[in-house]
Order: sequence, then structure tokens, then C-alpha cells
Amino acid sequence: MPANSKESIRGAVSVKEICTALQISRRTFYEWRAKGKAPDCWALPNGELRVYRDVYEDWLKGLEAEAA
Repeated sequence: MPANSKESIRGAVSVKEICTALQISRRTFYEWRAKGKAPDCWALPNGELRVYRDVYEDWLKGLEAEAA
């Protein structure tokens, strides 16, 4: 595995981490995802989803801008 791939994985957050940070349930996250309102995700071979940290942060900034 190239070094940049390992760095990319380390720069990713899990659905659990996102739910904890936002104080939402996994169900809410997956509902948002089904509606196209969650950040873009990618799946690991075991099916677990990850979100690149910069994508997650940009998504949060977008929500803040919408609320302003």
C-alpha cells in the first residue's frame, strides 16, 4: 500500500466519530445519507464507512454557512 494511502486512511473519520461529535444517532446519519445530506463517504472492504477529514470539515462549514 503506498504511503499516501495510509495517510489518507489516517485522515479519515468513522461514522461513529461523526455521530459522537454531532451527538446524533447512527440512524440519523444514515437517514441524512439516504437523503443526500451527509458528507461524502467511502467504504472499507468490511463495509464500514469513512469520511475524509477535510471533506467532513468542509461539510460542517457548509452547514454553518447555511445556518447563518
